[in-house]
Amino acid sequence: MRAWAEHERALRGWLVHQLHDRPLAEDILQDVFLKAMRQGERFCTIENARAWLFEVTRNAVADQLRRHHDSIPLPEDVHMEDTVAAPVDTLANCLPRVLAELHTEDREAITCCDLEGMSQAAYADRVGISLSGAKSRVQRARARLKAQLASACQVRFDTQGKVCCFKPRPPLPRAQD
Repeated sequence: MRAWAEHERALRGWLVHQLHDRPLAEDILQDVFLKAMRQGERFCTIENARAWLFEVTRNAVADQLRRHHDSIPLPEDVHMEDTVAAPVDTLANCLPRVLAELHTEDREAITCCDLEGMSQAAYADRVGISLSGAKSRVQRARARLKAQLASACQVRFDTQGKVCCFKPRPPLPRAQD
């Protein structure tokens, strides 16, 4: 356990820095020590014990935060900025109008498979086409929807294909009563 003795102090320091809670850091450090002990002789043959110990420690911290994320209070001095909706969220207002402008076949494919969560196999059965035909139809419909969004709402996509920005369309004129 020479590796433990060599790295225990660094692990403790890292934990306290990450958690800002010394007792919790000590508890997690104890758990990591037990995991190392359970490895037995295998721990002694680990090529990079420091990396292994820090990986196990990071995982233990992540587990701890997942289990107790609701109970972590925010400091009083945290400034909460006004939340601005992500472009994809505000784009949702444009989607129904653009979707209505698509051909019926495209609109039905997107509505069933993407909005209602129907499997493409179930969609194929519903409309009486092969699974490969349904997959092709859905892909073509998505491409047409993307093109229509780009044209009608001036949607731009980032390098990962995610919506980065768009210009909302003017509202439809209201019907006269």
